[in-house]
Amino acid sequence: MTPKTVPYLFILPAVTFFLIFTVYPVLSSLLLSFQTRAGSGYEFVGLDNYIRLFQDTLFYKALGNTFLILLIQVPIQLFLAVVIAVALNSQLVKMKSFFRIAFFMPAITALVASSIIFMIILDENYGLANYVLSLFGIEAIAWLSDPFWAKVALMAAITWRWTGYNMVIFLAGLQNIPGSLYEAAEMDGAGKVRQFFYITVPQLKPIFLFTFVLSTIGTLQLFDEPYILTQGGPNNATLTITLYLYQNGFRYFDFGYASAIAYVLVLIIGVLSWAQMKWAGEDK
Repeated sequence: MTPKTVPYLFILPAVTFFLIFTVYPVLSSLLLSFQTRAGSGYEFVGLDNYIRLFQDTLFYKALGNTFLILLIQVPIQLFLAVVIAVALNSQLVKMKSFFRIAFFMPAITALVASSIIFMIILDENYGLANYVLSLFGIEAIAWLSDPFWAKVALMAAITWRWTGYNMVIFLAGLQNIPGSLYEAAEMDGAGKVRQFFYITVPQLKPIFLFTFVLSTIGTLQLFDEPYILTQGGPNNATLTITLYLYQNGFRYFDFGYASAIAYVLVLIIGVLSWAQMKWAGEDK
């Protein structure tokens, strides 16, 4: 026991748990992706799981669904988050604390509970959504049994849950912008719109990058909402990569193939995150 060794003793429990519950499962899953079940054990099959994966039409269906949600839902979500953050940062809005909590509450609501609430609201026969539409003479919509509307319902549920979370991040960024910039712009005759596009947006560039990368990763890992709302249906219209991974691992017990899907997903997330940072000029 010396002054140099005592710090290592203090961090030993954390390092031990990290090795056991993070490093070991990651390496074990990587090894498992090159194996397949043979009787009561596993045998090494090389790249067979990855070859099978790239020939699997259902995997491409899940990949396409996930990217469609990513391309449509994430921009809408971040746009709403910015608008709400700017509104709540304005001096004209009263009861700011109430509205901030109200918009953030969905992010801390249990995923299962929020998904069940959406199932009740979007019920084709007795749901609130179709009841409101009927008041305007619009026929009932099969929110969860029609391929198109099931995607819309899924995106709505995700947007409702995560818009407030991103709003808080943007709000923190807005409050760090020096007020002198707006005062100088106002003295030069710049209106609120020009101030937003020439001061607010450039100053929020790191926040935009952070939230976009975070939302991209979250969307590519989307599981709870499609699992509870639609089970990936109808006709695999809302099947996501992680839901397909779950089905192979815990419904068909094909853990080797599920591990291969997981590592391909990790590779996709890594490439997209790198591309986003490169595109945004983060290295500068």
